[in-house]
Amino acid sequence: MSVTIDIAGLPHERITFAPSPLAELCMALHALSQPSHHPGLASWTAATSAALDPCLADRLLEADFMWSGTFSDVFMAFAGVPGGSGVPGATLAEELDVLDRMDDERFAASALDHCRLGFYDEGSPSPLVDAGARALALETAAARGPRQLAFATRLLEEPAAVRRWLRRLAEDCDEAFFAETWRRVEPQQTADARHKTQLLRHKGLPATLKEVSAALGVDEAQTVIAVDKMVSGSATATDPAVGTGLVFVPTHFGWPHLLVLHAPGWRPVVHYPLSSPELAREPGSVELLQRRMEALAHPMRMQLCRSLARSAFTTTELASVYGITAPEVSRHLTVLRKAGLLSTRRQGRYVHHRLDLTRVARIGSDFIEGILR
Repeated sequence: MSVTIDIAGLPHERITFAPSPLAELCMALHALSQPSHHPGLASWTAATSAALDPCLADRLLEADFMWSGTFSDVFMAFAGVPGGSGVPGATLAEELDVLDRMDDERFAASALDHCRLGFYDEGSPSPLVDAGARALALETAAARGPRQLAFATRLLEEPAAVRRWLRRLAEDCDEAFFAETWRRVEPQQTADARHKTQLLRHKGLPATLKEVSAALGVDEAQTVIAVDKMVSGSATATDPAVGTGLVFVPTHFGWPHLLVLHAPGWRPVVHYPLSSPELAREPGSVELLQRRMEALAHPMRMQLCRSLARSAFTTTELASVYGITAPEVSRHLTVLRKAGLLSTRRQGRYVHHRLDLTRVARIGSDFIEGILR
């Protein structure tokens, strides 16, 4: 599974690295609503939550589904306004002005993304103008909960009022905590964007993508970027009707999420987390995680792991203990070895195998990172 971005023929000058204050506000709100996703931000989330005005905290609950379980595309409005620059604004106010220029149908569709209504499908009718789409939106929102239904109903009846409400909420968050937070994190994000722009210019796209994230790669012809995620999707950065270009946006609050905006009619955006002290290693691929979980799920391999976790054993010893043939043991050990879960040590003519407990222990965190990426 992956999200692919078509970049065939796209000049490097159309690949932009730039911070986005509105996108970072979304990630900050997400961290506040889902602190368990971001243990490395525990001090910031605890202090910020404690200092929030109760009225503002209640208002944030009215639509926290736009940034808690999903990330609404309205927070990357710069990529969805036809005829715009296609890059983030320098200030939150500038980006909110861009959001104001988005047409009602596109605003409503992206604001209802938390309902997972399939608006990413090309040609899906707008719930603002199509009765069937409207009924589906309300039905799906009702299934999600009363707050979602109230929000969807208001949005479909008064999109302009919801726009004003959302802008005022963002401005109040800016006054309450985000302006100070942005002053602190923006210089590093700008420096990172500048560094990666220079890296792209001097060392090329493969080296740049590798530094952005181990989950990113490009084919040999440099026509398609693939993002390793537990979701499938595609986008193009070369559609003249939308505007050519690909934007990479850094975030301090994003890890473990690596987001890809790939909505039809929008320019693609990769929202990538900056490295942080709690990230001592590169994330494994979804394929490797799946291989490791499948390797451990087999009943016989689970029994073998019980012994291999305690001491090193030869193939013959394991065959004798579990009453199976040596070739059968070898086949099971091969599966574990290909999954990177065994360490092997040769002593004379004997080969001793042992379970790598460090890598097994990481599967839990790898799984969480994989499904949240």
